[in-house]
Amino acid sequence: MKKGGDAVLIHAKTQWIVASLDPEGEQQAAVLAKKLKLPLLVAKLLIQRGFDQADTAEAFLYGGIEGLHDPFRLKGMKEAVDRINQARERGERVRIYGDYDADGVSSTTLMTCLFRRLEMDFDHYIPHRTLEGYGLNERAIDLASEAGVQLIVTVDTGISAVAQIAYAQSVGIDVIVTDHHEPPAVLPEALALINPKQHDCGYPFKGLAGVGVAFKLAQAILGEPPLEWTDIVALGTIADLMPLQDENRILVQFGLKQLRQTDKYGFRALADVAGIDLQSITSTNIAFGMAPRINAAGRLDHADGAVRLLTASSEDSAIAAAITLDTLNRERQQVVESIVQQAESLWMDKCEEAARAGRPEPSVIVLAGEDWNAGVVGIVASKFIEKLYKPALILGIDPETGMCKGSARSIEGYDLYAALTECHDLLDHYGGHQAAAGMSIHRDNLAAFEQRLGQLADKWLQPEDWIPKTTVDLACGIEDASLKVIEQLSLLEPFGAGNPAPKLLLRDTVVADRRVIGKEGKHLKLSLSAQGKLLDAIGFGYGSLSSRFNDGTAIELVGELSLNEWNGQRKAQFMIQDIRVEHVQLIDRRSDASSLQSLRKLMAEDSLDTAVIVVPDDAWREAVRHDSSISSKLPIYTYGEFEQAGEKECKALLLLGRPPSAVKLSAVIQCCIAIERIYAVYNQAASPDSQMKSGSSGKGKDRSRPVETAWTADFPGREQFAQLYQTLRRVCPLAESGCEERLATMMGWPADTIAFMLKVFHELEFTTVEGDRISLVVSPIKRELTHSATYRNGLRTAEAEQILFGDFTLFVEWIRKQQQLSRSQVEEGAAVS
Repeated sequence: MKKGGDAVLIHAKTQWIVASLDPEGEQQAAVLAKKLKLPLLVAKLLIQRGFDQADTAEAFLYGGIEGLHDPFRLKGMKEAVDRINQARERGERVRIYGDYDADGVSSTTLMTCLFRRLEMDFDHYIPHRTLEGYGLNERAIDLASEAGVQLIVTVDTGISAVAQIAYAQSVGIDVIVTDHHEPPAVLPEALALINPKQHDCGYPFKGLAGVGVAFKLAQAILGEPPLEWTDIVALGTIADLMPLQDENRILVQFGLKQLRQTDKYGFRALADVAGIDLQSITSTNIAFGMAPRINAAGRLDHADGAVRLLTASSEDSAIAAAITLDTLNRERQQVVESIVQQAESLWMDKCEEAARAGRPEPSVIVLAGEDWNAGVVGIVASKFIEKLYKPALILGIDPETGMCKGSARSIEGYDLYAALTECHDLLDHYGGHQAAAGMSIHRDNLAAFEQRLGQLADKWLQPEDWIPKTTVDLACGIEDASLKVIEQLSLLEPFGAGNPAPKLLLRDTVVADRRVIGKEGKHLKLSLSAQGKLLDAIGFGYGSLSSRFNDGTAIELVGELSLNEWNGQRKAQFMIQDIRVEHVQLIDRRSDASSLQSLRKLMAEDSLDTAVIVVPDDAWREAVRHDSSISSKLPIYTYGEFEQAGEKECKALLLLGRPPSAVKLSAVIQCCIAIERIYAVYNQAASPDSQMKSGSSGKGKDRSRPVETAWTADFPGREQFAQLYQTLRRVCPLAESGCEERLATMMGWPADTIAFMLKVFHELEFTTVEGDRISLVVSPIKRELTHSATYRNGLRTAEAEQILFGDFTLFVEWIRKQQQLSRSQVEEGAAVS
């Protein structure tokens, strides 16, 4: 027998890994909060990020320019400075050699600003992504030689260019390399190599971007940090996903301040086309607004366009360049969408082919298409990771040569670089790291390549590795969502790689209200309640879940606290990234006038593929079967049939039509060990087309017939029976015809209640009926009300009515108890077996 676990209404999209502090960490956080006058939540986050002492935490929160390191601690810096100064003094022609991504463009721009200030004779060169590929190449060196270049300064590239730098030297060109990529085992013999990741470089911070290394060179030459160029550093550092720690944090902080007051035409034009308000710019604006437009130049055209924008010397030229980049970015989005659609079709074909052959889906996604733009295939691979959470390799095929050039993205636990190394015999070229890589391969080797990558995935990955994970910084309650806390959390900014925005788990809250917002109702707005407080929560793309909540739904959310400013008002809100509801959920449609109409609406709004409809009788079954929008989709059982069928794996029960009794409903619920949702789609109607009506009174009434009373909280107690008995003593003998209405008028009670009580008195032999008159029995035998079968049945009915039609909260609690009974029985059975 299968052991049941806690069922859920809404599954989280990812596995939540919730970090927590041990007792010592909690104590340190309390001390830190007191010393620095911080909210405890902020202090806990600082402890988790390694700032457990007041001085280091204070430096992190409030540190400035004094935190920048001496640039001459970088190996090769002195040699580079001396050679550049020499070129300046001699008037030598210098060429900046950059890269086509946003970091390379930023590095080229910063070096341009430096050489302009030094009034040097220089230009720049960035290779074409498609025609030349990454890094130095001999043709570009020949062009430099022809132009009279005597010194090349690389930015964001060059650390692996052993042969190319040797060639440059052979034609009389000195090369200074500034780079931040991982150095290979054999380094080029350049005049100077500046890279903090060199094994014998004593620089204290290894996480600089390419533009960060260029900035340190500028600082060394100028004798002070050129803070006016930190906006350029911020762009490249954030775009290249460098850790926002140590120097990067300081440089990006200054860069954001610089952007808020920038006089650079290029940045102002770029912000304008991206719809960014520079007065309130954040690292997120750079990452998702500016960086994609800078990258679009190198992906679809040539990165020179982005350099022209960032170095523009007039407003008109900046606006023209920004519009061009924005157009390219829109084009890039369309190209990506087109490739995604083609790739999804190829993937579906592969999966269907595997299913026909009785094989599982491929463990690694390898998709290739002719003329797919190599500049965007990495973005396509990322989209497949988001959707399917499998390692993804997307390649463009040159139809003439059959060569494929592609990019790969991976999941945690699958080392792409190691996997490509295992396949090196099939590849022409490859490079990268655990999470991302690039490669070139002939199309004839693709099938073997895909098979080998899949075998490695099956060998290396465990079942839990195929589940995406979300690391949550801390669990918190609604009391932590205050303006003061949010303002203090802003001290942790800028957020990005290495210093992510705090991800919180919001617990112990319930849904107070919910509605869909945005175009076509795609987004969800919740009002959350706990401890007498309310908090708004926004979930982009979660609008479809709205129908699966009720007021009072207990909910857990993962997301970020943010500040909502509207019409001069400021309040806290929670930005939802994931949702989980851990208990069986009741979707309450008991107040709807038409149960069948409610069912049609639910089926249109919600995913009910695994649901089962349970009806009280064949009349309801026939009503459903005659409705073509329902009958062909879901199985239909009566309560008795469902019990006989045994345990059900269905995740959703649709209770259509008034349940026969709470006992019957309990038995059905306990059959469902995997139940997640129960839809109460019924009202008082006993049949699909009529409301249950109380019987009309009349002469010669058959008192053996059950009295159909829809009991709620008005079930008569002993006191009411005593009052009616005293009234009967005054008015008996009483004509039976119309007696219920007469007594109802006298007592102020419903006629159905009077009829029920008279039947109970009759069964207890407190009254007799002779002819058409009711009389009291003289000296009746004393009996308890429970001696009457009608009273017992009525009491059971009343209790069931209170469950089936009563207060929502009580009904939910009753359902959960039935589910607990089900789990207990399953666990007992498992223990016995």
